[in-house]
Amino acid sequence: MPKEYPASPKAQQLQESKKQCLTYILVVSALCIAFYVLGAWQNTALPKPISNSAAITRVGCDPSATTAQSSSSASVPSFGPGSGEALDFDAHHQLIINDTDGDAGLQQFPACPLNFSEYTPCEDRTRGRRFDRAMLVYRERHCPGKDEQIRCLIPAPPGYMTPFKWPKSRDYAYFNNIPHKELSIEKAVQNWIQVEGDKFRFPGGGTMFPRGADAYIDDINKLISLSDGRIRTAVDTGCGVASWGAYLLKRNIIAMSFAPRDTHEAQVQFALERGVPAIIGVMGKHRLPYPSRAFDMAHCSRCLIPWYAHDGLYLAEVDRILRPGGYWILSGPPINWKTHHNGWERTKEDLKQEQDKIEDVARSLCWNKVVEKRDLSIWQKPKNHLECANIKKTYKTPHICKSDNPDAAWYRQMEACVTPLPEVSNQGEVAGGAVEKWPERAFTVPPRIRRGMIPGLDAKKFDEDKKLWEKRVAYYRRTIPIAENRYRNVMDMNANMGGFAASLVKYPVWVMNVVPVNSDPDTLGAIYERGFIGTYQDWCEAFSTYPRTYDLLHADNLFSIYQDRCDITDILLEMDRILRPEGTAIIRDTVDVLTKVQAITKRMRWESRILDHEDGPFNPEKVLMAVKTYWTAKASDDQN
Repeated sequence: MPKEYPASPKAQQLQESKKQCLTYILVVSALCIAFYVLGAWQNTALPKPISNSAAITRVGCDPSATTAQSSSSASVPSFGPGSGEALDFDAHHQLIINDTDGDAGLQQFPACPLNFSEYTPCEDRTRGRRFDRAMLVYRERHCPGKDEQIRCLIPAPPGYMTPFKWPKSRDYAYFNNIPHKELSIEKAVQNWIQVEGDKFRFPGGGTMFPRGADAYIDDINKLISLSDGRIRTAVDTGCGVASWGAYLLKRNIIAMSFAPRDTHEAQVQFALERGVPAIIGVMGKHRLPYPSRAFDMAHCSRCLIPWYAHDGLYLAEVDRILRPGGYWILSGPPINWKTHHNGWERTKEDLKQEQDKIEDVARSLCWNKVVEKRDLSIWQKPKNHLECANIKKTYKTPHICKSDNPDAAWYRQMEACVTPLPEVSNQGEVAGGAVEKWPERAFTVPPRIRRGMIPGLDAKKFDEDKKLWEKRVAYYRRTIPIAENRYRNVMDMNANMGGFAASLVKYPVWVMNVVPVNSDPDTLGAIYERGFIGTYQDWCEAFSTYPRTYDLLHADNLFSIYQDRCDITDILLEMDRILRPEGTAIIRDTVDVLTKVQAITKRMRWESRILDHEDGPFNPEKVLMAVKTYWTAKASDDQN
């Protein structure tokens, strides 16, 4: 057998050194992994939900920190880890960094004068006077140029209080929040609004429904069914204080109510203060900011729109936004003119001629008159245009539209033409596809997606999006009191397919779904097919609403879209304008973008915190939760 020789001392020393090196590497690796997992676990942990709201208090190292206070009974939702415990937003270890911009980079935005408390940048009446009064152009959107933009915080009026919670808000509002008595005097006999001490009360009356909106809607329900789930989305043209929309809500019908900012001071502001969907708008020269085939029902109650004028231009616009088979309801002049002509101070001949013209325009749009009973007249848009070709042989005007995109509505002029419907194979088929009854409609694949009419979207992506937003809303609920009736008016500033709104249907909220203009793809039509409402908007401009009209703003990757188009500071100042004191903003984006956003919000009297993505800390997308602190103007600041 070969003889074994012991290893030399040098070889033994080398082998021992390798063992020690390997042991050292393994120990260090194990420690690194352990501490990394521990750190990830700590960062992933979210605050526990709280049973009641508490004012946000800055705690910790800063002795000068103050508590945000409110004169109202409601309070700011806390993000704290325990019941009543406030969220500490500040770093406990500070590093002084040389800011190249100097102190100006940290300067707080000043408060605007009190006479800006109801400022609506794109519907400013002073600016509007520069434009033509014909066709109410001067009441359309006219946004300020760069030299007219302001960079200050719109103040709440002195004594502002958090609005009543829904459903009480439908009937009551605080006078100090909207200090205008004009409508209570001008519309006293019509029961629009009444002043009772420090509150407004909304009896539900209207010009054409003195018995109240509830009874008026019951009258409509006797003529067409409003209770079987087939009608879900409605539009009210010239809405007043939106009592029609307010009382439709208990019938699971949601109305987009709009009215101009005109002599009827603050009517849209009253509607939103009540917790009822509304927007500033007017039938002028431009299309309404909604897609084609959006609404199941349109309504005009003495809205003073000349429906027969300009070759039927305004009825043609209603036709564009009505779904196939949708209804148009008209009450007020000239309907039932034989009874009301004396009260309207018009001749029978004049009123009859007006109604004949409206009837003629409706027939030329291929509509069918369903019924006329007392003060109500109802027409129905056809389900498809198979028979419309024969009708157009008799009625040459309005002609069939040549436009290749009936959904294009942002600053697009109206056309006196019939918007063509998608082709069908038989008379009973609904053009573009039928929708389910509510509430199944909210969770069913919309026809536009099911039929491949929206590039890049299909049923699989729709289902994935639905699950994604259920997960995200569950994550939000761990931090903010979504389920506690804290919020009523909600806006999704980049709504995509409407998944956020769909995940909130079980809560007492409504959502304004906003699709930014030039979005690719344009999903607003699909959102309406799900039974939700919304509008187009360019966020480089102001939104058509009054200040302090939304409780919760949600912005999903909005700033990544706009950071190269316009200054995100202006978008954030607009968010501050429309957000109520103690309202909440949820902003999702990359951490780089959110860091910039948070730096700006600190100058806006907001409190904020950046949280990890719902999937954990390794996802580059983060979530910024912010609350607008309560503050108001002082009465001495009034500069009117």
